[in-house]
Amino acid sequence: MGVIGIGLLGLGTVGRGVYRVLENNREHISSRLGAPLEVTKVLVRDVGKDRGVAVPPELLTTDPAAVIENPAVEIVVEVMGGIEPARRYVLEALSRGKSVVTANKDLLAVHGRELFAAAAQGGADLFFEASVAGGIPIIKVLKESLAGNRIHEVIGIVNGTTNYILSKMSSEGSAFDAVLREAQTKGYAEADPASDIEGFDAARKIAILASLAFNSRVTLDDVYVEGIARIKPEDIRYARELGYVVKLLGIARETAEGVEVRVHPALVPAAHPLAAVSDVFNAVFVRGDAVGEAMFYGRGAGELPTASAVVGDVIAAARNKRYNVRGITGCTCFESKPVRPITEVETSYYLRLRVTDKPGVLAGIAGAFGNNSVSLAAVIQKTTGVVAELVMVTHRVREANLRAAVAELERLPTVEAVANIIRVEE
Repeated sequence: MGVIGIGLLGLGTVGRGVYRVLENNREHISSRLGAPLEVTKVLVRDVGKDRGVAVPPELLTTDPAAVIENPAVEIVVEVMGGIEPARRYVLEALSRGKSVVTANKDLLAVHGRELFAAAAQGGADLFFEASVAGGIPIIKVLKESLAGNRIHEVIGIVNGTTNYILSKMSSEGSAFDAVLREAQTKGYAEADPASDIEGFDAARKIAILASLAFNSRVTLDDVYVEGIARIKPEDIRYARELGYVVKLLGIARETAEGVEVRVHPALVPAAHPLAAVSDVFNAVFVRGDAVGEAMFYGRGAGELPTASAVVGDVIAAARNKRYNVRGITGCTCFESKPVRPITEVETSYYLRLRVTDKPGVLAGIAGAFGNNSVSLAAVIQKTTGVVAELVMVTHRVREANLRAAVAELERLPTVEAVANIIRVEE
């Protein structure tokens, strides 16, 4: 078989990794595929910039048409990131019948429907394994390996930055701000870490996973999002005493009333497999009617782990090109399930209150919970003196009821502050 031409859109961290894997494993890939892969053109902003990888100068271009319209390019690899101009380039490539491999979670979470329609119309493949959880092969698992299952839930630690921060806070007792600065120094967090610590990176990824798991389109706007900035060392310490670990989770769950899709910090039982996932590692826990429970674990970001997923998709796209077939890469969202508002979700809650330390305080607090049908599973007083700190865990309750109870608590003169509320995922 003849050479299969690859065009790269971008040569940043992931693009550099893709080029290295394709070059370093050239013979191995060629033997597996039965045809050689060759990078034909690479789109960059500055052809003179040193990127730490030896790319022949004649391959570099600042003209996107040199990649997208190039007849020698059969597969376009989009590793630019962001929405525009990546969206325009991908749509143009698909319209020309060129298969596209992307690592762009932003693009898939917001414009997935449009991209899949363009791929179908152009008769091309659209692969996106690297868009979620880096080197962990979770997209293929949901689309193919578990296709015979009805997936009940997908719960993931899908952001390495926040998992690193929470792991360090847990192991060292450090404050959030200090660990964030350390993560930035090590390159785990961006100079502007908002997308990570506010939960939006994880929200984009869980939207993609929910769409695949439940065959119903879920976009970023459908996901309820909370970040980790309010988590304090005392929350982590109290959680440990109660038998839990604090993690930022992406949760997608199908219920009789619709689909729940949310990202927020949560108390996870210490015995749960996700509780042991530390540092920058990611993990995705899946529960299906046939497979039961399964967990997929590995590095969720980084040059080579992400490149591993991209190159795997490139090989699949190349194989389809050579045999004139399309893979299972189109949209599988053939249902339209409602997304439940967060106020209708039922779970347990951890609350930390600062209250006046005097007789009768607990009775007033219990009354506020009782007035709103919130049942307490545990109440612990953590400090004594003029101000006491109360830690409470509720039984399962509808979020709307919990919010009403909290509003009543905040009106009590004996409650100085509702210091934190964290959901509990059993």
